[in-house]
Formats: sequence, structure tokens, C-alpha cells
Amino acid sequence: MSELVNAMTADAPGRVCPLRYRYGAEAIARAPVREASSLYVVGGLYGNVPALDEVERMVAAEHARGGVTPTICFNGDFNWFNVADDRFAEINRRVLAHDAIVGNVEAEFGSAGDDAGCGCAYPDSVDAGVVERSNQIHAMLKATARRHPALSAQIASLPMFARYQVGDCRIGVVHGDADSLAGWRFDVDALDSLDTTDATSWLRGVFTRGRVDVFASTHTCLPALRAITHASGGTLGWVANNGATGMPNFRADLAGLCTRIGRSPSPHPSLGEVQVQGAYLALLPVRFDVARWHAEFLAQWPAGTAAWLSYWQRISEGPTFAVERALAVHR
Repeated sequence: MSELVNAMTADAPGRVCPLRYRYGAEAIARAPVREASSLYVVGGLYGNVPALDEVERMVAAEHARGGVTPTICFNGDFNWFNVADDRFAEINRRVLAHDAIVGNVEAEFGSAGDDAGCGCAYPDSVDAGVVERSNQIHAMLKATARRHPALSAQIASLPMFARYQVGDCRIGVVHGDADSLAGWRFDVDALDSLDTTDATSWLRGVFTRGRVDVFASTHTCLPALRAITHASGGTLGWVANNGATGMPNFRADLAGLCTRIGRSPSPHPSLGEVQVQGAYLALLPVRFDVARWHAEFLAQWPAGTAAWLSYWQRISEGPTFAVERALAVHR
């Protein structure tokens, strides 16, 4: 019982948000700008090799169709279930060939202790058992990372955020939210519960402080595409949280999701697409080889293990989350 109580405290491993995770939206405004004709933001790959295969296939198909090479940015947590050495090596070798920023999973590889656990900064609404199992998963993954020092050194050199421009559209790519690597204020529930002046003021303010038109995030594992309005009306900017590329996002639909921002409309089916400063912003299903992924997951995390207990139902059935909740509304 004492362990359960400890896991539920605000400063327990897995719930704490380390000070080193905090950068502030002003830092995004000062970041160097990377130009792209189309940008795929791939968040929460979670060690899913078939999902990585499908993202790269989608990008190659767009290149073949239009002749322009899209940019891929992995915005953190590209590792998670890949505790096997060969899976860890393949995921990181391929991800690091593209643009990438760290998520909390990668940020904790190099930490001297385990005070932050997985670094997820889970809110109180997340069950203590989930938090404890996440810490166990990360401890195993961290041990794997130590066996790959060259890859771990490359990961440690990655930034916490990136800044892009697609045409006239300015994009801040983050893992959590505009101020913190593990922030939850771009979570779908947070975006849909703006019932305080402070929360609304913060959300509007980060677009001004960050000097962006779009924040592309992940971290919270459920997707949201939201237009943020000025106090006087009119759209101030957009939050595009892709949920997860390497796990299902909707009930009975086992596809992952990524975010695409392009000068032209998406050549792939999308859940919804909007125009932002002349660019096209969309959430795209990533329909990877499910049977292959299930086999790879179970080979690393058989029944009864920490990841199986926390994630197998979602991986095999999808979460209890509807497409309608993900799609654009004004806040």
C-alpha cells in the first residue's frame, strides 16, 4: 500500500516534471527556422518498426508524385516498446537519419538517477498502476540504451523543440506543450476544458510568445486538431496533436496518426485538413502492418509483462476514443 500511495504523489517518479524539461515558448521563437515544402511530424512512434516503414512509404509516395522530398521530424518518444537490442538499434538508426527532437522517454536515457521515472509527468487522472508500469518499462528500455552508447550519444544531442516554415506558415514542433517537454496543456481534455481565464490566456499567449501559427505536439497519446481563437474572434493559431503514430488512436481502428503540413493538399487520405497561412494542415492515418506489429510487440512483451498489461488492449482493439473528438473545433 505504501508504494501505491507514493506513486500517487505529485513528486513521484513518472508524475514529476523535471525543471530541465522547461524551455518556454519564447525559446521556440528564437530557434533557427528550417524550411520545408511538406513536413511530416511523427510523434509517439513507440518503437513500432512497421509504423516507421509506413511513414517512410508515405513520404516516398509523395516524393514520387510531386518530385519534392518531404521533411520528416520525429517529435519524441520514438522509443518505448523496442527493448530488444535489434529493434532499439533499427528504430534509432533510421529515426536519426531524419530530423528529430527528444521526448521524455529519450530525455531520461541519460539521467543519472530514476527520480523522474519515465518522465511522463502523468496527471492525477492516470491510474497509479499505469504510472508504476511505465517506470518499469522505461527502466528496461534505459538498460537497452546503455548497451548502445553511440546511438545514445546521438539521442542526447537532440533538441527539445524545433521551428519550421512551410510557405508562410510558422510551425513550432514540440513533444509536450509550448512551455515544457512533458507538458499536458495540448492534451485533448485540456484543450476542451478551457474554463478558467488563466488557461485561456496561457493558450492564446503561447502563439504570441512562440511566434508560430501551428504547434505540432504529441506526448498525451490521444489526438486533437484545434483552432485557437483571439478574444475578439478570428483564428489565432492551431494545435495539432497527433496522438500516437505507433499505436491506435480510435476504437476499432488500429492505425496510427501523424501530422502533415504542406504547401499543397495531402496526397494521402486524412481525418481532416485545414488551411493555415496558405499551408495545408492534416492528421493522416498511418496504416501499418498490424499482424507484423502484434508479433513484434508480443515477442518483446509477452502476456503478463508491464507493457502488455498497460497497452495490449489498446494495441489490439484501440482506445475508447472517437474520431469526432479529435477533429477541429474552435476554442
